[in-house]
Amino acid sequence: QVQLVETGGGSVQPGGSLKLSCAASGGSDSYYTMGWFRQAPGQEREFVAVISWSGVSTLYGDSVKGRFTISRVKNTVYLQMDNLSSSDTAVYFCNAGPADPIPHRGDWRGGDYWGQGTQVTVRK
Repeated sequence: QVQLVETGGGSVQPGGSLKLSCAASGGSDSYYTMGWFRQAPGQEREFVAVISWSGVSTLYGDSVKGRFTISRVKNTVYLQMDNLSSSDTAVYFCNAGPADPIPHRGDWRGGDYWGQGTQVTVRK
């Protein structure tokens, strides 16, 4: 069983930045594809970003392209969020799945493992 622990959420003003972290532990595999989803109140969960097990490939949701950057060191994944706006307010969930190739376009469906979520609030 893989455990995912997220840190780094909080409150920030529009135009500001935050960095989320997610550390994976346990499980039988050495590496996982890891990514982020988010869910705002009353809305469906939305794909944000994913990074391959090697760190070479990344994919972003359309709403965050050019503002968010996903990276990883071993099985810790980071989400650098810049130029935040109120529409980015949501609970952000870390996700991990098998070390399979990630899509070149569109969305990533995610894996079986989820973190507990961390709140990101963007307001004046």
